[in-house]
Amino acid sequence: MPRKKAAPEAEAPEVEKTPAKRGVKKDANAEVKKTPVKRSVKKDTKAEAGKKLVIVESPTKAKTLTKILGSRYVVKSSVGHIRDLPKSRLAIDVENGFTPEYILVKGKARLKNELVASAKGASQVLLASDPDREGEAIAWHLAELLDIPPESDCRVRIYEITPSAVKEALSRPEPVNMSKVEAQQARRVLDRLVGYTLSPLLWKKIRRGLSAGRVQSVALALVCEREREIEGFVPREYWNVLVLARAEDGRRYALKVDSFDGKSLVKEGKTLLIDSAEFADVVVEEIRRSPLAVTDFKVRETMRDAPAPFKTSTLQQESARRNGMSPRRTMRVAQELFEGVSLPGRGPVGLITYMRTDSLRIAPEAIEKCRGHIAAAYGAAYLPAKPNEHASKGRSQDAHEAIRPTDVEITPQSLEGVLDGDQMKLYSLIWRRFVASQMARARVANATLAVSAGRAGMRQLGETLVFPGWSAAWPIDLKGEPLSPATAGEALDLEDVQREQKFTRPPARYSEAGLVKLLEDEGVGRPSTYATIVETLYDRGYAARGEDRRIQPTPLGMTVDSFLRKYFDENSPSAIVDARFTAGMEEKLDDIEENKASGVAVLQGMWDDFTRAMQEAEKAPAETPPPPEPTGEDCPECGRPLVIKNGRFGEFIACSGYPECRFTKPVLAKTGAACPKCGEGDVVKRRSRKGRIFYGCSRYPDCDFVSWNPPSGGKCPQCGGALFAKGAKSEECPKCGFTRATAKASSDE
Repeated sequence: MPRKKAAPEAEAPEVEKTPAKRGVKKDANAEVKKTPVKRSVKKDTKAEAGKKLVIVESPTKAKTLTKILGSRYVVKSSVGHIRDLPKSRLAIDVENGFTPEYILVKGKARLKNELVASAKGASQVLLASDPDREGEAIAWHLAELLDIPPESDCRVRIYEITPSAVKEALSRPEPVNMSKVEAQQARRVLDRLVGYTLSPLLWKKIRRGLSAGRVQSVALALVCEREREIEGFVPREYWNVLVLARAEDGRRYALKVDSFDGKSLVKEGKTLLIDSAEFADVVVEEIRRSPLAVTDFKVRETMRDAPAPFKTSTLQQESARRNGMSPRRTMRVAQELFEGVSLPGRGPVGLITYMRTDSLRIAPEAIEKCRGHIAAAYGAAYLPAKPNEHASKGRSQDAHEAIRPTDVEITPQSLEGVLDGDQMKLYSLIWRRFVASQMARARVANATLAVSAGRAGMRQLGETLVFPGWSAAWPIDLKGEPLSPATAGEALDLEDVQREQKFTRPPARYSEAGLVKLLEDEGVGRPSTYATIVETLYDRGYAARGEDRRIQPTPLGMTVDSFLRKYFDENSPSAIVDARFTAGMEEKLDDIEENKASGVAVLQGMWDDFTRAMQEAEKAPAETPPPPEPTGEDCPECGRPLVIKNGRFGEFIACSGYPECRFTKPVLAKTGAACPKCGEGDVVKRRSRKGRIFYGCSRYPDCDFVSWNPPSGGKCPQCGGALFAKGAKSEECPKCGFTRATAKASSDE
């Protein structure tokens, strides 16, 4: 395969290979011609002269640190990366040690000039970007631009934004960790080489405009593999036989048949061996004609250890499970909590520690403060004799702590009216999980009741919380209801016996949190990349959120995955779609960070294997891309057929004449309910730009009725309008305000 050389500097004057002063001067002059920046910079830098300059990534964090540090410091923001690889070309000199060519990020010339001017007049420059690989790379880029030796004490790592933690960090500056920088640069180069080489191959073999990435291709493969399992699934029939029994004193039991003639009927957790209606009838008849007697009743107490505090992946999973927040939304809100919120009487305070971490370590002082809070708020019985320790699986970056509140005394209740809805939900989750992680073990009683009726055996399981322990702060998942005690040999009266036909179900599609967990389990990606991996699948049109918010591959995603599997699976020299191969590459990147491997050597080995696999893939015949599904309608603007396409937010209708005709409209799924506002349109299901489902009138914009709640299918007894679900146990009429409990709520009560 021909190797693309980077463009020479003469052809790309924006490239900055070294922190040359003339580059800074050239940029500054260019800015002066456009706007009178020079005067404002001089005015600012004169006021800043002699002060210590602290540079962070985020403007929000800069504001928080400014209020914490006071007038002796000047805090400025780089607004993320200030240099990066150009998007228009490979920009990797493969022949010369995989040297990357960095350029100033578009639109940041003025910001760079301001930072250069401030750094010249400062008594000391401290680089305080985030304390991870990406943050270390940003610090190095800033050091290069500002002509600061990376080996000097210029790097500050702030793990929590509180006055004491910030001041302690600033008192202990260190050199830039060049091993971390090398690991980040190797990952960036690796991703660029794969993406910029593989994407043109997809253009030739499938369709122009497609793209592929190193980690995203693995995520797509996992999603598509699950979809193929679902498509190839063959359901199996089985039957449940349920028995309702009553004791002489009124105790009731709901039992499930699990054996017959002394042999278990259970397989894979289900009664798969009751595989026909005829056999189910035999079991039912045996129970009806035989007396019921208790054969055994056992109670066994078990101790449940406290859950670990959050790391990035578990925070994303629990936030999705309990708050319905996507990984990206969770990380955005966590960033806000980390960077600082203004508290009445205290000013800006970072409420949580750094949120991109795979460590479960907690600082000793934080543990002691948490134990004090537990003793005061819950009592001595809830405090273990010594602090709980939680071990991370595999390799973790233990310089970080787990995600925890910076001050356990800042309870969620104390922040009512200070945090917005999302911030409160996430902070409460983090606070409660941290407190629970240091509490005493919960004690649970597991009861098992065994009953026989002739040749049939049946069982009921129950669970009772004996001592709450950590569950006083964090919900505990109990699998059964409390079970009334029974005595062996005791007779029971049969109240009812029912048979229920069931079919095995295919595995479910992954939720976003479920995919994050799988990626972590497989060793693919790192805490900083989990959220973007999922979003990239949507952005590229390879997957869409289903109605149940689970990830469903699109026909295009399936086609791309099928092609990549042919040439880059586990049998290929470069198995980039194989999770184990990618996990191995992550290990090598960790080795670079730990000074156990050379970045150039790792990249060279990968590139040689990848080049061989590409040579085979180049010989492949072109694939036929999946055609869009026609709707049967014509475009109202040009008359060509309308088709259904997939985008980031799911399906939409578009003109088949794109790009000449750009007509689009949403796919409107009718619910069967009439609009309660205008009475003329239908209530249809729509999707917001963030992917959230809502319901509105089909006559929009003529009628602007919208509701987050779906129609329940009922009619209002007062006005005849459609009723809409209101939570899980009630429904309401948006037209007249009538509300009532649902039948489900009544039965639950």
